[in-house]
Amino acid sequence: MRVTIVGTGNMARGVATRALAGGHDVVFVGTALGKAEDIADEFEGQGEVRAAEAVEGDLVVLAVPYTEAPHAVRQHAGELAGTVLVDLTNPVDISTFEPLDVSPFRSGAEVIADVAPDGVPVVKAFNAAFAGTLVAGEVAGQPLDIFIAGDDEEARALVARLVRDGGMRPIEAGALARARELEALGYLHMVIQGPLATHFASAVKVMS
Repeated sequence: MRVTIVGTGNMARGVATRALAGGHDVVFVGTALGKAEDIADEFEGQGEVRAAEAVEGDLVVLAVPYTEAPHAVRQHAGELAGTVLVDLTNPVDISTFEPLDVSPFRSGAEVIADVAPDGVPVVKAFNAAFAGTLVAGEVAGQPLDIFIAGDDEEARALVARLVRDGGMRPIEAGALARARELEALGYLHMVIQGPLATHFASAVKVMS
Protein backbone atom coordinates (compact mmCIF):
# COMPACT_ATOMS: atom_id res chain seq x y z
CA MET A 1 0.00 0.00 0.00
CA ARG A 2 1.26 3.49 -0.79
CA VAL A 3 0.80 6.14 1.88
CA THR A 4 1.25 9.81 1.06
CA ILE A 5 1.86 12.01 4.08
CA VAL A 6 1.14 15.70 3.66
CA GLY A 7 3.36 17.40 6.21
CA THR A 8 6.95 17.28 7.41
CA GLY A 9 6.62 17.59 11.19
CA ASN A 10 6.67 15.19 14.10
CA MET A 11 3.28 13.61 13.40
CA ALA A 12 4.40 12.97 9.83
CA ARG A 13 7.45 11.18 11.23
CA GLY A 14 5.32 9.13 13.58
CA VAL A 15 2.87 7.93 10.94
CA ALA A 16 5.69 7.28 8.47
CA THR A 17 7.54 5.15 11.01
CA ARG A 18 4.49 2.94 11.56
CA ALA A 19 3.71 2.74 7.84
CA LEU A 20 7.26 1.67 6.97
CA ALA A 21 7.31 -0.79 9.87
CA GLY A 22 4.22 -2.35 8.30
CA GLY A 23 5.94 -2.77 4.94
CA HIS A 24 4.13 0.06 3.14
CA ASP A 25 5.58 2.67 0.79
CA VAL A 26 5.69 6.27 2.00
CA VAL A 27 5.64 9.49 -0.02
CA PHE A 28 6.19 12.83 1.71
CA VAL A 29 4.61 16.02 0.37
CA GLY A 30 5.56 19.31 2.02
CA THR A 31 5.02 23.02 1.53
CA ALA A 32 8.26 22.86 -0.45
CA LEU A 33 9.87 19.89 -2.16
CA GLY A 34 13.09 20.49 -0.24
CA LYS A 35 11.34 19.97 3.10
CA ALA A 36 9.82 16.73 1.87
CA GLU A 37 13.21 15.55 0.61
CA ASP A 38 14.83 16.32 3.97
CA ILE A 39 12.37 14.21 5.95
CA ALA A 40 12.46 11.43 3.37
CA ASP A 41 16.25 11.30 3.79
CA GLU A 42 15.76 10.65 7.52
CA PHE A 43 14.15 7.31 6.65
CA GLU A 44 16.78 6.12 4.21
CA GLY A 45 17.22 2.37 4.49
CA GLN A 46 13.92 1.81 6.32
CA GLY A 47 11.84 0.99 3.25
CA GLU A 48 10.44 2.54 0.10
CA VAL A 49 10.25 6.25 0.87
CA ARG A 50 10.58 9.36 -1.26
CA ALA A 51 9.50 12.98 -1.63
CA ALA A 52 7.07 14.36 -4.19
CA GLU A 53 5.13 17.51 -5.04
CA ALA A 54 1.81 15.75 -5.73
CA VAL A 55 -0.18 13.31 -3.63
CA GLU A 56 -0.82 9.77 -4.83
CA GLY A 57 -1.50 6.25 -3.66
CA ASP A 58 -4.09 4.59 -1.46
CA LEU A 59 -4.07 6.76 1.67
CA VAL A 60 -3.36 10.48 2.00
CA VAL A 61 -2.62 11.47 5.59
CA LEU A 62 -3.08 15.11 6.60
CA ALA A 63 -0.21 15.48 9.07
CA VAL A 64 -0.51 19.27 9.31
CA PRO A 65 -2.08 21.60 11.89
CA TYR A 66 -5.86 21.72 11.68
CA THR A 67 -5.82 25.34 10.48
CA GLU A 68 -3.75 24.30 7.45
CA ALA A 69 -5.67 21.12 6.62
CA PRO A 70 -8.54 22.58 4.54
CA HIS A 71 -6.03 24.55 2.47
CA ALA A 72 -3.97 21.40 1.87
CA VAL A 73 -7.08 19.55 0.70
CA ARG A 74 -7.98 22.35 -1.71
CA GLN A 75 -4.40 22.57 -2.97
CA HIS A 76 -4.31 18.86 -3.85
CA ALA A 77 -7.99 18.40 -4.71
CA GLY A 78 -7.24 17.44 -8.29
CA GLU A 79 -4.96 14.62 -7.16
CA LEU A 80 -7.21 12.98 -4.56
CA ALA A 81 -9.44 10.84 -6.79
CA GLY A 82 -9.20 7.18 -5.78
CA THR A 83 -7.56 7.91 -2.42
CA VAL A 84 -8.74 7.83 1.18
CA LEU A 85 -8.13 11.07 3.09
CA VAL A 86 -6.96 10.47 6.67
CA ASP A 87 -7.45 13.36 9.10
CA LEU A 88 -5.29 13.21 12.24
CA THR A 89 -5.77 16.86 13.20
CA ASN A 90 -7.34 18.36 16.30
CA PRO A 91 -9.02 21.79 16.07
CA VAL A 92 -6.89 23.45 18.73
CA ASP A 93 -5.23 26.88 18.76
CA ILE A 94 -1.58 26.00 19.34
CA SER A 95 -0.77 29.45 20.74
CA THR A 96 -3.53 29.45 23.39
CA PHE A 97 -4.13 25.69 23.70
CA GLU A 98 -7.87 26.33 23.42
CA PRO A 99 -10.36 24.53 21.13
CA LEU A 100 -11.22 26.23 17.85
CA ASP A 101 -14.76 26.95 16.71
CA VAL A 102 -15.76 24.57 13.90
CA SER A 103 -19.40 25.67 13.61
CA PRO A 104 -21.65 25.10 11.79
CA PHE A 105 -19.97 21.67 11.72
CA ARG A 106 -19.69 19.30 14.67
CA SER A 107 -16.00 18.48 14.19
CA GLY A 108 -12.89 19.53 12.37
CA ALA A 109 -13.08 16.30 10.40
CA GLU A 110 -16.46 17.35 9.02
CA VAL A 111 -14.95 20.70 7.97
CA ILE A 112 -12.29 18.80 6.05
CA ALA A 113 -14.86 16.43 4.55
CA ASP A 114 -16.83 19.46 3.36
CA VAL A 115 -13.90 20.74 1.28
CA ALA A 116 -12.81 17.29 0.05
CA PRO A 117 -13.77 16.46 -3.54
CA ASP A 118 -16.92 14.41 -4.07
CA GLY A 119 -16.26 10.70 -3.78
CA VAL A 120 -13.14 11.06 -1.62
CA PRO A 121 -13.86 9.44 1.78
CA VAL A 122 -12.51 11.05 4.94
CA VAL A 123 -11.45 8.93 7.90
CA LYS A 124 -10.55 10.31 11.33
CA ALA A 125 -7.60 8.48 12.89
CA PHE A 126 -4.40 8.96 14.92
CA ASN A 127 -5.60 12.23 16.51
CA ALA A 128 -5.53 10.88 20.09
CA ALA A 129 -1.95 9.59 19.74
CA PHE A 130 1.21 11.65 20.19
CA ALA A 131 4.07 11.76 17.71
CA GLY A 132 6.67 10.17 19.96
CA THR A 133 4.44 7.28 20.88
CA LEU A 134 3.67 6.69 17.22
CA VAL A 135 7.37 6.39 16.49
CA ALA A 136 7.60 3.68 19.15
CA GLY A 137 4.21 2.17 18.34
CA GLU A 138 3.65 1.40 22.02
CA VAL A 139 3.67 2.77 25.55
CA ALA A 140 4.81 0.72 28.55
CA GLY A 141 4.93 -2.42 26.41
CA GLN A 142 1.34 -2.01 25.21
CA PRO A 143 0.52 -1.37 21.53
CA LEU A 144 -1.19 1.92 20.80
CA ASP A 145 -4.95 1.98 20.37
CA ILE A 146 -5.87 4.02 17.29
CA PHE A 147 -9.49 5.14 17.11
CA ILE A 148 -11.02 5.26 13.63
CA ALA A 149 -14.20 6.99 12.45
CA GLY A 150 -15.57 7.36 8.93
CA ASP A 151 -18.67 6.87 6.83
CA ASP A 152 -17.07 4.58 4.23
CA GLU A 153 -16.58 1.02 5.48
CA GLU A 154 -13.89 0.13 2.92
CA ALA A 155 -11.99 3.33 3.71
CA ARG A 156 -12.07 2.56 7.45
CA ALA A 157 -10.83 -0.96 6.72
CA LEU A 158 -7.89 0.39 4.73
CA VAL A 159 -6.88 2.67 7.60
CA ALA A 160 -7.33 -0.21 10.05
CA ARG A 161 -4.96 -2.27 7.91
CA LEU A 162 -2.33 0.48 8.11
CA VAL A 163 -2.73 0.61 11.88
CA ARG A 164 -2.61 -3.16 12.32
CA ASP A 165 0.37 -3.64 10.00
CA GLY A 166 2.23 -1.00 12.02
CA GLY A 167 1.89 -3.07 15.18
CA MET A 168 -0.97 -1.09 16.73
CA ARG A 169 -4.61 -1.89 17.49
CA PRO A 170 -7.38 -0.25 15.43
CA ILE A 171 -10.58 0.53 17.31
CA GLU A 172 -13.70 1.23 15.26
CA ALA A 173 -15.54 4.27 16.57
CA GLY A 174 -18.25 4.34 13.89
CA ALA A 175 -19.34 7.01 11.45
CA LEU A 176 -17.53 10.30 10.81
CA ALA A 177 -20.02 11.95 13.18
CA ARG A 178 -18.02 10.31 15.98
CA ALA A 179 -15.04 12.48 15.06
CA ARG A 180 -16.49 15.05 17.43
CA GLU A 181 -15.93 12.71 20.36
CA LEU A 182 -12.51 11.62 19.08
CA GLU A 183 -11.39 15.23 18.83
CA ALA A 184 -12.64 15.87 22.36
CA LEU A 185 -10.65 12.83 23.48
CA GLY A 186 -7.56 14.09 21.68
CA TYR A 187 -7.92 17.50 23.33
CA LEU A 188 -8.43 15.96 26.77
CA HIS A 189 -5.34 13.82 26.28
CA MET A 190 -3.37 16.98 25.55
CA VAL A 191 -4.58 19.05 28.51
CA ILE A 192 -3.87 16.35 31.11
CA GLN A 193 -0.19 16.19 30.14
CA GLY A 194 0.70 19.06 32.48
CA PRO A 195 -1.10 17.80 35.59
CA LEU A 196 0.17 14.25 35.07
CA ALA A 197 3.68 15.34 33.98
CA THR A 198 3.60 12.68 31.28
CA HIS A 199 5.41 14.89 28.72
CA PHE A 200 3.30 13.75 25.76
CA ALA A 201 4.54 10.19 26.21
CA SER A 202 1.23 8.68 27.37
CA ALA A 203 -1.45 6.80 25.45
CA VAL A 204 -5.21 6.34 25.64
CA LYS A 205 -5.78 2.61 26.10
CA VAL A 206 -8.99 0.57 26.20
CA MET A 207 -8.67 -2.33 28.61
CA SER A 208 -11.05 -5.25 28.94
